[in-house]
Amino acid sequence: MSRFFATGSDSESEESSSADEITPKAPGTTFKQSLLLSDDEEDTKRVVRSAKDKRFEELTNLIKTIRNAMKIRDMAKCLEEFEQLCRAFLKSKNIVDKEGVPPFYIRLLADLEDYLNQLWEDKEGKKKMNKNNAKALSTLRQKIRKYNRDYETEIAAYKENPQESADEEEERGPEDSGSSSESDEEGGDDGVSAKSFLKKKPEAAPEASKFLKSAKGSGDESSSSGEEEDDEDWSSDSVGSGSESSDEGEGKSSSLAMAFLKKAQVPDKASEKVGKKKKTKKKERVEEEAEEEGGEEVEGGWEKVKGGVPLVKEKPKMFAKGTEINTAVVVKKLNEILQARGKKGTDRAVQIELLHALAAIAAENNLGEGILVKIKFNIIASLYDYNPNLATFMKADMWKKCLDCIDELLDILFDNNNIFIGENIAEDSENLAISEQQPFRVRGCILTLVERMDEEFTKIMQNTDPHSQEYVDNLKDEGRVCGIIDRLLSYLENKGSTEEICRVYLRRIMHTYYKFDYKAHRRSLGLQGESKSEQDQEESEGEDSAVIMDRLCKFIYAKDRTDRIRTCAILCHIYHHALHSRWYQARDLMLMSHLQDNIQHADPPVQILYNRTMVQLGICAFRQGMIKDAHNALLDIQSSGRAKELLGQGLLMRNMQERNAEQEKIEKRRQVPFHMHINLELLECVYLVSAMLLEIPYMAAHEFDARRRMISKQFHHQLRVGERQPLLGPPESMREHVVAASKAMKMGDWRTCHSFIINEKMNSKVWDLFPETQRVREMLVRKIQEESLRTYLFTYSSVYDSISMETLSEMFELEIPTVHSIISKMIINEELMASLDQPTQTVVMHRTEPTSLQNMALQLAEKLGSLVENNERVFDLKQGVYGGYFNRDQKGGYQQKQSYQRDQKGGYQQKQGGYQRGGYRSQNQSNY
Repeated sequence: MSRFFATGSDSESEESSSADEITPKAPGTTFKQSLLLSDDEEDTKRVVRSAKDKRFEELTNLIKTIRNAMKIRDMAKCLEEFEQLCRAFLKSKNIVDKEGVPPFYIRLLADLEDYLNQLWEDKEGKKKMNKNNAKALSTLRQKIRKYNRDYETEIAAYKENPQESADEEEERGPEDSGSSSESDEEGGDDGVSAKSFLKKKPEAAPEASKFLKSAKGSGDESSSSGEEEDDEDWSSDSVGSGSESSDEGEGKSSSLAMAFLKKAQVPDKASEKVGKKKKTKKKERVEEEAEEEGGEEVEGGWEKVKGGVPLVKEKPKMFAKGTEINTAVVVKKLNEILQARGKKGTDRAVQIELLHALAAIAAENNLGEGILVKIKFNIIASLYDYNPNLATFMKADMWKKCLDCIDELLDILFDNNNIFIGENIAEDSENLAISEQQPFRVRGCILTLVERMDEEFTKIMQNTDPHSQEYVDNLKDEGRVCGIIDRLLSYLENKGSTEEICRVYLRRIMHTYYKFDYKAHRRSLGLQGESKSEQDQEESEGEDSAVIMDRLCKFIYAKDRTDRIRTCAILCHIYHHALHSRWYQARDLMLMSHLQDNIQHADPPVQILYNRTMVQLGICAFRQGMIKDAHNALLDIQSSGRAKELLGQGLLMRNMQERNAEQEKIEKRRQVPFHMHINLELLECVYLVSAMLLEIPYMAAHEFDARRRMISKQFHHQLRVGERQPLLGPPESMREHVVAASKAMKMGDWRTCHSFIINEKMNSKVWDLFPETQRVREMLVRKIQEESLRTYLFTYSSVYDSISMETLSEMFELEIPTVHSIISKMIINEELMASLDQPTQTVVMHRTEPTSLQNMALQLAEKLGSLVENNERVFDLKQGVYGGYFNRDQKGGYQQKQSYQRDQKGGYQQKQGGYQRGGYRSQNQSNY
């Protein structure tokens, strides 16, 4: 048995007993044998450690992995390792109860919680995280907060005096050197550790022998500390040779071992020392860099640059010491800064800082408001240029700076009436110096800046997740944007041209037209504010949005010379009327404008606005009970199946052949922000209910008509889908509710139809979204009753000889005059073959309906007629002669058209005739 197995025993007593049993051999042979066996058996060496060392080593390895994951921001790895650490700590519970919670564990919990809080507050960093990391961050943050409640006192103590715990970490060296040896931290009571000894400078051979003796006590720990491979080999050799020297005590073996240690190990020791020094220096250098970066943020002096040689190597310096600061010098410096704008390698953030510094210098030296306005113009332009890509939106800090700068610029313009700005002022004719005779003249357009600001706001809203709190926070800025537009509006009303006023009016309209004015609605209903403060607020607030829209739009109608602004203003005005249920004004304005005739030639954003207006007009007509008008207004949008895309509320999935990546980007920029969206489910429901109220009575009236036309294809499609279902359960979706209601109406069962259309589920999805919910529901019930009555009469008129109007009134819960009115209209329009008996208040049916055999004969005749017509059309196409045919008009009759019929001689006769009551009539026969 090898002596190395003897040295690896559990305690010193066993070592001494095993040493006594071994018979003494020649010193030289022992040393040779030990040398040979140390190389061969190195891999199979057994190390017996205490349970404490094993558990704490497992914890330290997991902690090291967590710290590495923290460095690279791998939250998923952090979460996985933290869960393993918790399980490992639970296994170590017995040891922890005896020894207490190890300080390195407390330190990790405190550091990890601080690190997660820091990441959580960094909104920009969170955006850049992938989905897994973001989810892991949220989960880990909740877990660590819950877990740390059990160690609040220890963590508080650590945070009060972190230096004591930090000293232990310094002993184990930098974290990135090999693996951490946490066992050294707890192993202080075992004596000097191998790693702490390595830090000492070796002085002489006696020091080496001390190390060999101490290795017996701390060799196990040093081998288990998980250092680099060279350290492990070195420490294991030292353990083996140390045990032999203690066994033999004296002789050649000890002197040879000493010689061996001096020759072989000193270079290794030196190299490790150099490595340690390098790592320590590297750590110090990293800390210094971190301090410098921290200082840079405060002072703004140094900046960290990426690799590569920038074209503009240094920032332009401000002014040399002793330079007289005047307008000319500042303008020259301003031009110097602007020359670098747009060049490759120019740092845009630095440019903005320089312009701010220049504005501060100009204000400090009282160079006048003219130069300040010019610098402000350039600061705002630089903020817009910060993102060169059109698709990207401004970051939050830049956006706030932009709003502040525009506010400051407007303040200066309002406070100083002697400043004239405009795009038509040439740079040569600018007057920036203070002069009593001449006012300031500055080249620039404040309207263009505000329009760009408005576009940036739209872009920010388009690129923010609409279901997040961030969207709500960004939307709060709209009040400030509208405030800036109002201030500019009052400024340009005094000093701007008519064209500029029209442009700024349109911006104000675009922020007003889609908002429902609840306060005006309450006033129209005669409702007062619930509290005194609300009443005071309503009184103090300005005019209604309807009055504002009317004033702004009428100015544009009268003064604007560009079609686009006038078209947008008309559409916004119609939208606003329709939104507030002013149906007749909205309809008349739409018809008078004739926009529907040439809207296809407008640009896509105007077409989207037109589609939104038509949809809102249709919904308004539905609320007013104009079912046919509502259906006609919504027909084009809904029948296309692309309502979402046509309203600018999202893109549908398409093939790459139809739309490439560039077109998709352009279409995304046209999207309407989420807070301006029209509810698509509400839109579809309004359309389907309108179609149901029109289609079901028509289907009942033309049940046997072979040429029956469809009013709504989409509604018929939904009916077919409902019929194809093998198992009919209670309706779930909005469409299923409408289909179920249609089937009930077909049977004349208005109560079932009413229960399917108006119930809790449909109320929450659709009807509660209207401002006057109760009025809409009452209108719907009334329409369902009336159309169910018509459907009932169409369907069951063949069953009755006569029916009392009083009975019908009770069945459909309608007043007798209403029933009388409906039946009279049906008789006048020849929809119902009946007559009214006034004294008895009954409807007497006329037996004019054909029997089923007659119906089939009529259908056959019509099909044969269409077949003949098709044959003649094909024949005429072959002969190259085009003639008119019997075309049915909308009333179901035949229009009088010219037709060509072949005579016996093979020529063609021109024959003018038509199908009229009483038979055929021919006129003006002549040879062709």
